[in-house]
Amino acid sequence: MATTEYRVTGMTCGHCESSVREEVEQIAGVEDIRVRAQTGELVITSAAELDDAAVLAAVTEAGYSAVRA
Repeated sequence: MATTEYRVTGMTCGHCESSVREEVEQIAGVEDIRVRAQTGELVITSAAELDDAAVLAAVTEAGYSAVRA
């Protein structure tokens, strides 16, 4: 198992969290997702290391921007 943390900007509410979660959960290997709009925290637990580009693209698709923490 691998855990990776990102900082997401632009989230303000639960709907924002849901949007990010829905996009990120489509990435192969993702086991668990923790998103917090208040802190901008996105923590992903996966079966193996994820491709950062795939995660960042998913967050962008949801309408936000992110960087690896």
